[in-house]
Amino acid sequence: MNYIGPDNIITKRQEYFFPATAHFYKDPPQIVGGSMQYLFDHNDKKYVDFFAGVSVMNCGHSNPEILEDTIKQLNNIQHTTTVYLTQPMVELAQKLAEVLPGDIKRTFFCVTGSEANEGAMALARLYTKKNGFIALTGGLHGRTHLTLSVTGIPMWRLDDHLVKENIFFIERPYSADLSYEEAMEKSLQQLDAVLKTHGNNICAMLVEPIQGNGGIIMYPRDYLKKVKTLLEAHDVLLIVDEVQTGYGRTGKMFCIEHYDVVPDIIVTAKALGNGIPISTFSTTDEIAKAYSRPSASTFGGNPVAAQTALSVLHYIEKNNLVEKSNELGKYLKQKLEQISSPFIHEIRGCGLMLGMQIQSQNQSVTSAEITDMILEEMKNRGFIIGKNGLNRDVVAFQPPLVISKGDIDTMTANLQEVLKQIV
Repeated sequence: MNYIGPDNIITKRQEYFFPATAHFYKDPPQIVGGSMQYLFDHNDKKYVDFFAGVSVMNCGHSNPEILEDTIKQLNNIQHTTTVYLTQPMVELAQKLAEVLPGDIKRTFFCVTGSEANEGAMALARLYTKKNGFIALTGGLHGRTHLTLSVTGIPMWRLDDHLVKENIFFIERPYSADLSYEEAMEKSLQQLDAVLKTHGNNICAMLVEPIQGNGGIIMYPRDYLKKVKTLLEAHDVLLIVDEVQTGYGRTGKMFCIEHYDVVPDIIVTAKALGNGIPISTFSTTDEIAKAYSRPSASTFGGNPVAAQTALSVLHYIEKNNLVEKSNELGKYLKQKLEQISSPFIHEIRGCGLMLGMQIQSQNQSVTSAEITDMILEEMKNRGFIIGKNGLNRDVVAFQPPLVISKGDIDTMTANLQEVLKQIV
């Protein structure tokens, strides 16, 4: 194949894309290939991927075992919609009922995380016959009008005319100025106040069990238990957004399991398809009864996506990727914590979803600029790493779960050298 190269791609993006579409790096490569934890550019340079397409490629790029099932399904039948009977979709729904937490059993298939979160919010309204929502500052739930309205990151809210009526934000249980315990108590007090004033018109609260784009923010262990207790007292549902955190990413099949809480509705996407678009919102028999009016997603759960997802779940189980994520995540966190640098403020997260909070030591350069320097130099050395956070100053480590200890050792050794070079 004749590659047009990064400069030509950037030129075409500038001419044909919306200006909202950005890219990482001052000197970006053209990515042309992938194999498990590795990516390759147009010059055949090899990169170790520590971002996994933002927690999508949990089973690795172009995983041959999964691709075999995907291609076989493509050769059989590529698409029908839910009004026709196909086998992969029902087998996937049955398999999900086995792995989802608690008594969550019924699934509605969509294509994107935004669509699934929107569906979950509609389900909550139908079941409770109320229409308000509570969300956390720092949360990200999608790009539809309603999911943007419950997104608590200013840079991602996009529109100055989002839904404001009956949308209530409370502070997340994390603050640079407070201890974790103090931040949790402040958040719970705000939740209690909102529920006492508006609980009779609030149907659900949405949370990511770890805030991904918000900076890899994990909550105190008993926070969500206390949240669930408060919500139940006012007949308010808990919607857990596992779009980034699901399917082994955090060392559990679903991140909510770290908190010993079963949500009323759970939303998943990203890693379920390992690069093939598919998303879900799932709930109990009782709550699902309310979602009875005609509804369908044209591409949701189509045979190729559903068969791929079945193969993903089989691969995760067969290769013990949940356990490996837990073990390798602890190893990666330990290696990151051993790095000595005045620019590292904190290492956060669990499993293979870790964030390194960067702090500036010089007023002439911001923490976000330092983060970009780190990503650029690590890319030059053959490592793809992400970034997130409210100020875009958190280095994000979310590699495929098939990463190795050797990959971690090499990456962290290079990261130590890069941090020493920054002045």
